[in-house]
Amino acid sequence: MRQVREILRLSLEAGVSTRVVGERVGIGPTTVRDTLKRFARAGLSWPVSPEISAAELEGRLYGLVAAKPGRRKQAEPDRSVVARELKRKHVTLQVLWGEYIAQRLDGYRYSRYCDLLRGWEGRLPLTMRHSHGGGEKLFVDYAGDTLLVVDRQTGAVRAAHIFVAVMGGSSLSFACATWTEQLADWIESHNAAFAFFGGAAQLLVPDNGLLPV
Repeated sequence: MRQVREILRLSLEAGVSTRVVGERVGIGPTTVRDTLKRFARAGLSWPVSPEISAAELEGRLYGLVAAKPGRRKQAEPDRSVVARELKRKHVTLQVLWGEYIAQRLDGYRYSRYCDLLRGWEGRLPLTMRHSHGGGEKLFVDYAGDTLLVVDRQTGAVRAAHIFVAVMGGSSLSFACATWTEQLADWIESHNAAFAFFGGAAQLLVPDNGLLPV
């Protein structure tokens, strides 16, 4: 795990809680606690000697040894479950690997875990390629989470919704912040996008259908 030293530093030196440590390095608190337990069982002390490389430290914590030729010792990740979980907000391969290795002590290292998933994805059926003509379609939607911005009129910090418009033919993109996702802001965002692009596409493509212009 690339963040082992950072987990140890935050936990053992800075005294940060496991929840906050997990948030900072992008893994779950269960994985943080598991790392600390492994560190204690390995008989190491903090600070770890700089002469111990990241790979050696990882090996001492996770007992990584070379497998015999033709014999697979590590527990395989469930590829289909991983692919499904990656579609959820804020879920990354690092988070999923942390959960995997916490439950399977003989599991694969992170780099090999990623290689297995890439190899599996490469064997999946190819998806259809879509071609878009210039000025034909404009894809519009609100993007992900809100962002905190300063209201220029009041100085107050408010949560803003991010409107995004992308031309299908060129991928030329426009984005702006609105205070709501109500109809008035939706229309005003489109007007701003049309002004930016210097015109309108033949079709607007929101997340749930087509709208002729």
